[in-house]
Amino acid sequence: MPSLEAVNLTKNYGKFVALSNLSLKIEGSKCVGFLGPNGAGKTTTLKLFTDMIRPSQGKALINGISVHENKRLALEHCGSLIESPEIYPSFTPKEALSMIAEIRGVPHDVREKRIEEAIAEVKMEDWKDKKVGKFSKGMKQRINIASSLLSEPDILLLDEPTTGLDPRGMSEVRDIVKSLKKRNRLIFMSSHLLPEVSDVCDEVAMIDHGKLLVYDTLSNVTTKFSGDGNSSIVEIGLARALDDSFPIGSISSITGVVSVDKMDSRNLRIKFSGGLEKQETLLSDLAAMKIGMISFRASGSALEDTYLNLIKDTL
Repeated sequence: MPSLEAVNLTKNYGKFVALSNLSLKIEGSKCVGFLGPNGAGKTTTLKLFTDMIRPSQGKALINGISVHENKRLALEHCGSLIESPEIYPSFTPKEALSMIAEIRGVPHDVREKRIEEAIAEVKMEDWKDKKVGKFSKGMKQRINIASSLLSEPDILLLDEPTTGLDPRGMSEVRDIVKSLKKRNRLIFMSSHLLPEVSDVCDEVAMIDHGKLLVYDTLSNVTTKFSGDGNSSIVEIGLARALDDSFPIGSISSITGVVSVDKMDSRNLRIKFSGGLEKQETLLSDLAAMKIGMISFRASGSALEDTYLNLIKDTL
């Protein structure tokens, strides 16, 4: 089972504390959002996990192995994308990834296979022999993500992978990250975009001023810290547009449902009381109604409430 663990991890730059006694253990195949404002310590943490910088004290462990004591073994099955590099515009994706594979020591006899598989995972097969200089930022970032897959990692560290992209590019990269979750990987993704974390991640760790504030499932975090400890909010997506026959009244009558709001023609926001146990029965009840539900997730607005409640001094 893939795992990441920070043990009293600290990084000081002179008198400035970039990271303060971070203790965090993540296990299993899932996507964990690493949330916090700019300067909170997110990139510092990821750099410590990849041995790009050394800690002032504490340990960073990948699959139980200290990164700083046995870097090669610890990072053997870990892919990372931190502060996205710029690809030479005259290279094709295959050429760029071949160079990266060689630098990283991917065995020659499996190199071509790994490159083809990585390109397929980021859905760039049709562009693999085109010059990168003609790509959009989103397409370039997909190739950067492909570079992190060359070692067939079971752990991926992604540092704000959608930063600087236009809305289309952001959507494309988010979809890629979602697809990466299907391969039994642990994905640790830093971000300061709350809707992105709500859309992509299963759990969230929140950090500010170098200190961990909370780590839990998205549902537990929003229920506990959103300002209304007795209520939670979920958003459901529908396969078909709402019409006059849609049973909003029937949803409102489900035990525990506080309110049902129409976000747009195919999305509803439901506020309910009762915590995780009630969320489980609510999902079951909605499925039984056969209303064409195709998604069910914690509300981005609930995560925003949580974020604003926990991170106050920075604002």
